[in-house]
Amino acid sequence: MNTSNSSDTIYQKVIKKAALKQDVYSNTMDSFKIFRETIMRVTENFKLVLPPDEKRITFEYKDKGEFEFEMKFAGDILIFVMHTNIFEFSRNHEVMKTSYIKEDIERSYCGVINIYNFLADSFKYNRENDIGYLIGRIFINKDMHYFTEGKRELGWMYNNFSSAVINKENVYNIIEKAIEYTINFDLLTPPYENVKEVTVYDMQTSIDNMRIITGKRLGFKFQADQEGIK
Repeated sequence: MNTSNSSDTIYQKVIKKAALKQDVYSNTMDSFKIFRETIMRVTENFKLVLPPDEKRITFEYKDKGEFEFEMKFAGDILIFVMHTNIFEFSRNHEVMKTSYIKEDIERSYCGVINIYNFLADSFKYNRENDIGYLIGRIFINKDMHYFTEGKRELGWMYNNFSSAVINKENVYNIIEKAIEYTINFDLLTPPYENVKEVTVYDMQTSIDNMRIITGKRLGFKFQADQEGIK
């Protein structure tokens, strides 16, 4: 048995896969930088249209590290997070059925940028039980092509993967759609029956630390109401 040839083949496979993932990672990092720079530009542009005497409305960018930043506007926060790993889609995923992937399976390896929506008050008042929502995620491959998965405005057709390339204009459109979705995604009042009971502990706790879970589709619910609910 020629173990040398077998080992060489394994080594080449390792090198090829590692190089592919490094290429995808580099593209994802470059894309994340474009998102960061665009968000900074968006926040500056907002200040130009905000009436000088309007002090109640904010539009702010905050750097949270190499792989995370946030944009706060009005009562909402959008948090952009780049995952440091590279993913491939399952065989049953719709994108795997496209001709773009069938022509070159390496195109299915992608980095991911996630967009989360939280209420600004959740962080302001340190409400650790509050709920945030993944409203969209952007997949970037070795060709710098991308597609998005998400709610309504952020939804994308998989067959655009073959033609959609990450650039400043497309990134701006994604951010604009994320903002549009967020401002239309309102906090709902919960059913009265869900919040009619409250514990003595909750009432004796200061409002800043009250164990109330708040989310746009929860409205708000006391922690005690969640027991037994999966």
